[in-house]
Amino acid sequence: MQTATHRLLPDGRRLHLQHGPIDLIVGADGPAPEVRAAHAQAAARFETVLTELVAELPVLRTPVGVAPCPLAGPVARRMWGATRPHVPIFVTPMAAVAGAVADEVLAALTAGRALTRAYVNNGGDIALHLTPGAVPWRLGVVVDPAAPKSPGALTVRPDMPVRGVATSGRLGRSLSLGIADSVTVLARTAAEADAAATLLANAVDLPDHPAVTRTPARSLQPDSDLGDRLVTTAVGPLDPVEVAEALHAGRHAAEHMRERGLIAAAVLVLGGQVRVVGGPNLIMAPPPRFVGTQQREDRIHA
Repeated sequence: MQTATHRLLPDGRRLHLQHGPIDLIVGADGPAPEVRAAHAQAAARFETVLTELVAELPVLRTPVGVAPCPLAGPVARRMWGATRPHVPIFVTPMAAVAGAVADEVLAALTAGRALTRAYVNNGGDIALHLTPGAVPWRLGVVVDPAAPKSPGALTVRPDMPVRGVATSGRLGRSLSLGIADSVTVLARTAAEADAAATLLANAVDLPDHPAVTRTPARSLQPDSDLGDRLVTTAVGPLDPVEVAEALHAGRHAAEHMRERGLIAAAVLVLGGQVRVVGGPNLIMAPPPRFVGTQQREDRIHA
């Protein structure tokens, strides 16, 4: 296995951490010596994150149940903790892996440091740090990375119980059981947002619809934690009523999660329609100045 690498990006402000499939962009606001020390702490912690996860991968790929957590590593335990509240819905700890890694590196980044704001962006699953009085984070919502037309922006203020944001859907990098173009979730941690976004993207669906093409996950990724469950590979034309029906299912699931305190808000997108759970003022248009969209840009996208 290759070794973990770290480097400052050309802007001299952001840190790039990479090891195998894990690719992080780290940003921090504060006095220059504090930022340098924070970067060193994040890089040191990142060194062993992937090897720790690989050591427990067989368990991480099995469904979460009601038994006590069987995992030992701190990132693995974050993953289990974020997915456990969703049982009995089928879910494995892998549903929270990107968010949990972001949370772990952010914890190392900020430990003992005088930073006003910070973030760790793991491919769009983002852990946030905000001190009282800090400038709010503004996060662009991109439906399709291939055609980034944002329907607005999310605001995360210091007084909000939100320090994590994540996006899932069939247009993302992971397999999905549903048909959502994207589902963006705000939650207490990035791991919790990641798990919820995965499950809400699954919930936006039209079961057995002839326009939806599905195939066993294992045929696409032999080691997938989804096994032989059918994942969406294509969605044909849907009329507006069908789109609304699928989004209604996802919105109902999101409202239930919010009532249980598992998420703070969610934005569900399909076929040009958008549903917001968690407050009408969550999305603003036109979008304000972003702090991120793609990993190699100074923008945060969930």
